[in-house]
Amino acid sequence: MTQHSDRHTGKVIIAAAGPGDAELLTVKAARYLERADVILSDRLVNPDIIRLYARKDAEIIDVGKQSGRAGSTPQPSINHLMASYALQGKLVVRLKGGDVSVFSNVLDELETLRALGISYELVPGVTSALGAAAYAGIPLTARGYAKGVRLLTFHDPETVPPGDWQAWAGTSDTLVFYMSGQVLTELAVRLHAAGMPLHKPLAIISQATTPFQQVHLGSIGEFVHPGNIPAYISPTLIIIGDVVKLHPRFQWFRSEQSPGEFFAPVSESIHPQTEIPHAGHP
Repeated sequence: MTQHSDRHTGKVIIAAAGPGDAELLTVKAARYLERADVILSDRLVNPDIIRLYARKDAEIIDVGKQSGRAGSTPQPSINHLMASYALQGKLVVRLKGGDVSVFSNVLDELETLRALGISYELVPGVTSALGAAAYAGIPLTARGYAKGVRLLTFHDPETVPPGDWQAWAGTSDTLVFYMSGQVLTELAVRLHAAGMPLHKPLAIISQATTPFQQVHLGSIGEFVHPGNIPAYISPTLIIIGDVVKLHPRFQWFRSEQSPGEFFAPVSESIHPQTEIPHAGHP
């Protein structure tokens, strides 16, 4: 079905909240939040963003997800809420941590909206790789250190072809791994087995751009043994490459507080039971 506008149908704004610091929100996202009837917010969204920009009468619904913890809201439930409110004629902001199109479930949401003929916009923002690197003083493509940057994720070794491991291990690009902290040992072992030298610099950045940001520097060789993984609090980002060497020289942001959990853990998941109405019939 082609996207169309219906006088009975509202609109969905899929907007980025950035990696943590509320001041990294874009002006465009802030303006939509000020107008929104309903805000569906991820867990990794600074609560100050809602406090500062949401209308006092807006309906705020937490639809957070968190690996390894009960209470995460299933993606079909998020799709249902987003579409149902829009089909009631409301302006819905689907607020995502980081950027809207980098390692998010935006495709599922776009397919739902398009199938129902609901108007939508995508509002980009600061993805975690850019925010974490900037606040750690690590220029991702610094001249003389890297020729490019690759945004990656790693969960299951069976999903990565052998050729990819060799390409990653031998590249001069900076490698940035999202959502891979729990498998860091496996990642290090496989990269080294594919040819990456043990001295290759690596940084683990947790809770980037928040007052609880922590940066741990090391090398691939330090993490090939499970006991060497430092304690950290998610979300984490892993940066691998020679640009990591620049952190001690250009670090400018320092944590204001001792390690803690900036983003509240998920609590109760949402499971709508009703069917999504057809477009034009809320």
